[in-house]
Amino acid sequence: MESLKPDWLTSGLIDFEYKKYVLLGYLQRVRAAFGRVELYPMLSDLVFHYRNLVTLKENKGLMGLAFPKELTPEGVKNLELTYRKLVEDDAVMAELESILEFSLPRIKSSVEEGSEVYEYVETHCEISPVGLTPLYTHEGYFFVAQPPAPDTYIYSYQVTIFDQENSRGLHSQLIGTETKSLANSYEQMKRKLIKDHSALPNPCVYVIESKVKVPLDRTLVPIAKRLLIKYVSKAA
Repeated sequence: MESLKPDWLTSGLIDFEYKKYVLLGYLQRVRAAFGRVELYPMLSDLVFHYRNLVTLKENKGLMGLAFPKELTPEGVKNLELTYRKLVEDDAVMAELESILEFSLPRIKSSVEEGSEVYEYVETHCEISPVGLTPLYTHEGYFFVAQPPAPDTYIYSYQVTIFDQENSRGLHSQLIGTETKSLANSYEQMKRKLIKDHSALPNPCVYVIESKVKVPLDRTLVPIAKRLLIKYVSKAA
């Protein structure tokens, strides 16, 4: 799906009707995706744009900084990196404020709609460890499944920590699929992992099961990763 450019507000034609057309077209595509229970990357994009607009609204002085800049002829001649703002027109700034006021509540409404879909899926997911859990939980594997479908997707994971805010992320990679059955339980899948990947002889393994059928890559896996981060953080 075509996303909204990060600088959509200040790039190109600064015209209320044009920007309104661009935004409403984007939000229509987003709502259609949410109707299919597809959350990513649309929800994270919406949050990004909403935060940007809130920042601009609260700090009007940043509005001018959002515009691209170009080297002046004098700066080129003097080999100096001097810049000239492309827009210094009060009428244009007023137009931008109108676009901002129109856009904020509509993007916020879409964020809330996506959040409701997210919460619905999350409340229908369960996470649990497979077998005994070792002390080191920042690296291991997780399974994603949607019973009664037998398909089980197996991912490796590694928790990353961002020191500035002490926030956590999770790097994951699909390493294979298994078919769950009486003869091939989650515990049996874990034993196969240990046998085939000797670098982690005693790994953490979790399973995230969804009670509702949703798109795997665009919805379930991103939610599973967030659930895993929260689960591991509480256990740490």
